[in-house]
Amino acid sequence: MEDLKGSYAFVVLNKYENKLIACRYKSPLILGVGDGEYFLASDVPAVLEYTNRVIYLEDGDLVIVTPNGYEAFNKGIRVERKIEIVPWSIEAAEKGGYEHFMLKEIHETPKVIEDTLFEYLVEEEITLDTSFAEDVNEIIFVACGTSYHASLLGKYILERLTGIPSKVEFASEFNYHEVPLGKTLVVGITQSGETADTLEALRKAKKAGVKTLVITNVLGSTATRIADNVLYIRAGPEISVAATKSFVAQLIVLYLIAAKLSLMPKAKFSEFVNELKTLPEKVQRLLDQEDKIKRIGEKLANYENIMYIGRGLGYPVALEGALKMKEISYTHAEGYPAGELKHGPFALLGKNMPVIGCLIKDETYEIMLSNVKEIKARDSPVVLIADEEDKEVEKYVDCVIRVPKTSPIFSPVVQSIALQLLAYYAAKKCEIDKPRHLAKSVTVE
Repeated sequence: MEDLKGSYAFVVLNKYENKLIACRYKSPLILGVGDGEYFLASDVPAVLEYTNRVIYLEDGDLVIVTPNGYEAFNKGIRVERKIEIVPWSIEAAEKGGYEHFMLKEIHETPKVIEDTLFEYLVEEEITLDTSFAEDVNEIIFVACGTSYHASLLGKYILERLTGIPSKVEFASEFNYHEVPLGKTLVVGITQSGETADTLEALRKAKKAGVKTLVITNVLGSTATRIADNVLYIRAGPEISVAATKSFVAQLIVLYLIAAKLSLMPKAKFSEFVNELKTLPEKVQRLLDQEDKIKRIGEKLANYENIMYIGRGLGYPVALEGALKMKEISYTHAEGYPAGELKHGPFALLGKNMPVIGCLIKDETYEIMLSNVKEIKARDSPVVLIADEEDKEVEKYVDCVIRVPKTSPIFSPVVQSIALQLLAYYAAKKCEIDKPRHLAKSVTVE
């Protein structure tokens, strides 16, 4: 191991002595502990069929496994590693009658919201500890992919409710340029807790001496051992490569953090918390009209390019919708701020370039509608994600996907789920749960 460079996790079979030798450095490796049997894997779902007891091996660990047990070493010294009980069942990691894990996991979102709220909300009291934000005058989010889009929404939510200046960095970029860090809180968001770029960003922040927080789904993952503070989403195992329910759970935790740190008057705080509690029911109502979204998704499958647009909160939602479409259906899709279309993307508009707009009933509503009219005048088919009570929009577009009415700040929850379903039904001919070239946990930089 001393001669190896870079990150790695691998297992050697010594069939002559009937043992396995495994080691890791900056790549995930777990040891599943069963009843008289042991398993080595990179992630928990691989072993759930056999055991819910796992050991998260640490950087530099080497473990020797025989039929009689195991021993762990680090730099030649024997070490003890704690056995963690994973709060997931094998049933949660099976399809349960759905054609794909992705569809099953979208339909699990109402329960995931309930479980995450139950973890941190008692009646109207938010119980999560926000001491990590004391004496902080800036928040920097570091993340990749879907978690990056959750971070963009987190920036908006936190600045709106708390006034704390926030910014978002791709973890892969944060690691290779100098970022001024003062009284800063660096927040890493990673579903798996093993995303290589995000782990490096957290290490960089720790080395700089600033506070760190990780929001993750996996107990005992590497990120939880690096960061000073941890908040868990309660999404359960997510098998499909495309993040769905975990994205929404990340948003719920961000809403709770922002509300806890806010200076909202008591009445407004109660209103905010009570609407959070209604989200599972609203998401379920959206899922109940899945057939309408399916018909639109199947039509979109006939196009090679799709443009997504939004303003304010709608912009990160558009980015996430475009990401889902491209990774699941292999359709080229791009998200733009609607105000940027005239700076280049307008040249792409026409009958072969459908546009999906994320319309939110806030201060961006009127100008966003104006953008939609301009797009329609250039012959692009337009699909609008809009409030169920907004009757004005029908005359401006080709079709509307209605989502349950929410306060504007909560609109990303219902709109993003509509876009997840849209991507799913545009991708029926593709390998939905395991898109080509992609992995669930990106463990290399």
